[in-house]
Amino acid sequence: MTQINFDEKQRIIQEFVPGKQVTLAHVIAAPDPDIYQRLGLEKKGAIGIVTLTPGETSIIAADIASKAASVKIGFLDRFTGSLVITGDVASVVAGLTEINQVLESLLGYTPCKITKT
Repeated sequence: MTQINFDEKQRIIQEFVPGKQVTLAHVIAAPDPDIYQRLGLEKKGAIGIVTLTPGETSIIAADIASKAASVKIGFLDRFTGSLVITGDVASVVAGLTEINQVLESLLGYTPCKITKT
């Protein structure tokens, strides 16, 4: 049996498992102002963070959220599947809820629980 030396640097390989899913849907209800600054976002109330696979789904999710609620797109990356939206808490929650619902019912995605801090 090989012994692992934890003092040595470990190499981590991250990969996505093929599938259609919402992997994270989180609302930061009252972010510290420093978070806005570090993300380069205008202070708009709450921040919603979504990650999706495949990554191109972030484009669809941004469209869904912006049509469902009064939110602004703060960041979108079609390569990693990351989406950040901002707005008041109710709008951000409504946007994330609609993303989960439409992707599940229309496109057969597996949604995730929306979390909030």
